[in-house]
Amino acid sequence: MTSHANPSSLLGSSVKTLSAVLPAGTTIHAWLKAARAGTLAELRARQAGRQIGRITAHNSEEFEFQALVLEAGGETTLAYDAAATAVSIVYAFSNDDVLEKGIHVLYGGEQNAAPAVPGSYHFRPPFGWMNDPNGFGRFADKVHLFYQHYPHSLRWNTMHWGHAVSDDYLHWRHLPIFLLPSAELSARADGRGGAFSGSAIPLAGEEPGIRVFFTEQVKDRLPEEQIQLTAVTGDQISAGPAEIILPARPAGLDLTMDFRDPYVLRGPDGRWKMLLGSRDHAGGVILLYETADPDAAGGWIFVGILHRENRFGMTAAECPCIVPLDGSADDPQTRWALIFGLLTSRDPATGRRNITIATVGRFDGRNFVKEFEQELDFGTDAYAFQAFVDKSAPVGIAWLANWTEISKKIDFPTAMTLPRSVLFKDGALLTPPIEATESLRQQLLDESRLLSGETVTLGNGAVEMIIDLAAAGATFDLEFDHPDVELGLRLDPEGLSILYDVPDGKWLPRYIAAGARPSTLRIFLDKGSIEVFADNGRWTGTKRLPGFEGVRSARLSAPAGNVATARIWQLKL
Repeated sequence: MTSHANPSSLLGSSVKTLSAVLPAGTTIHAWLKAARAGTLAELRARQAGRQIGRITAHNSEEFEFQALVLEAGGETTLAYDAAATAVSIVYAFSNDDVLEKGIHVLYGGEQNAAPAVPGSYHFRPPFGWMNDPNGFGRFADKVHLFYQHYPHSLRWNTMHWGHAVSDDYLHWRHLPIFLLPSAELSARADGRGGAFSGSAIPLAGEEPGIRVFFTEQVKDRLPEEQIQLTAVTGDQISAGPAEIILPARPAGLDLTMDFRDPYVLRGPDGRWKMLLGSRDHAGGVILLYETADPDAAGGWIFVGILHRENRFGMTAAECPCIVPLDGSADDPQTRWALIFGLLTSRDPATGRRNITIATVGRFDGRNFVKEFEQELDFGTDAYAFQAFVDKSAPVGIAWLANWTEISKKIDFPTAMTLPRSVLFKDGALLTPPIEATESLRQQLLDESRLLSGETVTLGNGAVEMIIDLAAAGATFDLEFDHPDVELGLRLDPEGLSILYDVPDGKWLPRYIAAGARPSTLRIFLDKGSIEVFADNGRWTGTKRLPGFEGVRSARLSAPAGNVATARIWQLKL
């Protein structure tokens, strides 16, 4: 597809046009709304001066989704009268090759435009708001990432599911929006709910289909705000109609209205299991369901509370996932990692909010016996972590943000973390970046100046720094020059800290892995983020940075002999 997709006015009129050369069979997805109540929004498609189709919408409150399929190919013009019609998004794709080529965005408005981040290597949506990863998994020969999405602005609102696909976890192709809210919710722009988080499993049979599970939220709906649904896609692109599988919370547990984020996996006993996050009046709980249905389409039965976390008060457990670590799922000796976020939690020692906990223990399909637990990320900006077993080892990804920074008054474009392996070694859970991240290294920028204490400029700020210490826990300070925040990394007798301060006088949490004594550190800087992996991810810290300017320079200071080597790589997709 080729296009001239910038809207242009026609000689002083309010008519705007989008032009693209599109092949026969192209599908166009568009979201329109009437400029004012009682009027009709309309987008007309023309080829060779002849109208070949049109898309209309009556709603003036929220953008309406419509689709159009082109029977013939060629130069195609889409026209609308901006005085009567507001357009949010228009994109085109062919079902035959969209998994290989992705969608072709013809138009996106200023209100939902993705930030300009040339050189960035983190996943971001092509437009709109994004939060939790959903349905992260390999289906057929490709890795799929679904995600919480509001396409029409850069702020949270009525939830959709976005969708992307990759061959290597790093290079992503954007696909059509996968799940839309119910018709009732789609007609409003008041953030009352939508298609909330969930997971996905492969469909049995020869066709490479996918079954997804998700929470439908409708605020103030009685008796249940949150219920669980499932839908199927046979082409990996479009979802079929959703069906309710869990219409109510389990009775008798004194649960709050929290009942969400179904994570489905094949259990050690061969049955499908479902984890759900909730809370009671003591703290967060993770609920366990199971079914004997080979397709996981129904027959779900409540087994019991799999795990509870009461240390942070009445906080909701959400976005749970569980993966085997050091053996096959059906081996009773295999350890499992049960990972979940604690919404509204606050660590009294540091002030950090919305902690993510990783518990490690044995799981027989009905009971989880904890051996130990640790925080997943001491920077806390790796939230809603979701993992799956890809071939022989778990891989996970998280939302690179934290709900404490969300405001209804400011836009909040964000990203996903680097994909991470999930490993068990020497009695600890490790979450290093996947091996494929080494392919991002394009040029060795420095291997001597940082070590000697010089200030090293970092180009566009998309870099990886590797620091090897002479001994475990050897102290150092790494100072970064960032245009919007005071930023650094410190290792001292207290532990490993991301030093982060915004010059507005507000008290901020301490981002520290208390007691950490690493020997090696990998530090990934990108526009909008820092990710620190110490001792192969034994201690991992992620922090979202405001704005989209890169870190400009770095300077290392340490007692003589503490740092053995220090290298900086320029990164690029």
